Amino acid sequence: MNRSLRRVAFAALLMFGALLVNANIVQVGQAESLKNNPENHRILYSEYSHRRGAIVVDGHAVALSKRVHDQYKYLRTYPGGAVYAPITGYYSFNYGSTGIESAENDILSGDSDKLFVRRLSDYFTGRTPQGGAVDLTIQDKAQQIAYQALAGKRGAVVALDPRTGAILALATAPSFDPAQLATHDFRAGSRAYRQLSHDPASPLLDRAISQTYPPGSTFKVITTAAALASGRFTPSSQLPAPNELSLPQTTHKLQNFQGEQCNGGGNISLADALRVSCNTAFGGLGLRLGQNEIRKQANAFGFDHSLSIPMGVARSSYPSNLSKPEVAFSAIGQDSDAVTPMQMAMVAAGVANGGVVMQPYLVAKTLAPDLSTLSTASPHEFSRATSATVASQLTQMMQSVVTNGTGTAAQIPGVSVAGKTGTAENQPGQPTHAWFIGFAPAQNPQVAVAVLIEHGGVGGTAAAPIAREVMQAVLGQ
Repeated sequence: MNRSLRRVAFAALLMFGALLVNANIVQVGQAESLKNNPENHRILYSEYSHRRGAIVVDGHAVALSKRVHDQYKYLRTYPGGAVYAPITGYYSFNYGSTGIESAENDILSGDSDKLFVRRLSDYFTGRTPQGGAVDLTIQDKAQQIAYQALAGKRGAVVALDPRTGAILALATAPSFDPAQLATHDFRAGSRAYRQLSHDPASPLLDRAISQTYPPGSTFKVITTAAALASGRFTPSSQLPAPNELSLPQTTHKLQNFQGEQCNGGGNISLADALRVSCNTAFGGLGLRLGQNEIRKQANAFGFDHSLSIPMGVARSSYPSNLSKPEVAFSAIGQDSDAVTPMQMAMVAAGVANGGVVMQPYLVAKTLAPDLSTLSTASPHEFSRATSATVASQLTQMMQSVVTNGTGTAAQIPGVSVAGKTGTAENQPGQPTHAWFIGFAPAQNPQVAVAVLIEHGGVGGTAAAPIAREVMQAVLGQ
């Protein structure tokens, strides 16, 4: 009998110990994952019980919480609307959060360790808890103009301060109204989410950072940088520029856009090849450089690196194990090269900043509920993409693109603009995506931009004018 009791007692102790271990695993080991799980409605009920902090641009809230008379107490509202939706994201009871709402949730909800003393004070004083604010680097004028310029199109605009990496504009189209998903009318929210998620135009997609595209001839800036960095080429180096470039290992030939000629089909300088965007010259240059040198240069600008702004950015890539024909096409941005608009803005910014690419960032500072500063952004170097000499050579060459090349539509009266057009093609002569990257050197403030228009035609006519408008907004013109 005693032996049986001992066995029962031992089994009970084991089960009790197992329960204790499980409770500790759940409460400690899985605390962070449970806290961040959008399905954990207990956390959401707790967060909705107090005022969430604002997301601020130029001193005005583009997302804030308002007191309402229902069980959730506070409703998230979005004065910034569709203009800022790719940045703010949404904060929804049923669909979780995206954008800054997700990336900076600890500050906005008040759960950050930086607000621990504040939470402790709230507890002892009986003060209603509330979240901190997030102040963004965005310039409202540039953001508004970028969004307006994208009206009726599918595309994205990114503008950076080359000296710091601060993101001045991050616009995408089409967009959506985050308030549709933040509503406390869950049936209406579900209808809106279904409609948005099934829309073939993908309004929930942040094209600036979450989608990659072939870069077209904007990639020639990277190929040129690789050539100059090799020491074997200068801006005046002569390159063969046939009307069609015969490729090894295939009967296919590389052609210029819409069958155009470069300098009558003879030789052309590297500078002029960039100015008129000569495909055959750059295809041949790519073969002479080889894929390893091009890849090394692309990686120096940020390709195949992880990036957070603080939202995660899709990885841009230069393909590996290319055949020689593929190398030729990759050198003009047409093969399997894949980039985000953010990445190409970083390329322009790196050239503008003397070859140094700064880490892009979206949060200027975070604030406590009493508006005291919790943290301030500290600009830092992302990579050294080129030497200062190569950056200076590239700047002069890109200036000629805008002065009397393919990018004249980006000209700003009284301002020297450097840039490069790009037109990605599905088939030779059939444009799909229009690109422009550029910057205004020797200006204060400084700005570097990338513009992408999906199925927009030719970069010099579709994307360059938008880049000009955004640069003018930043420069105060």
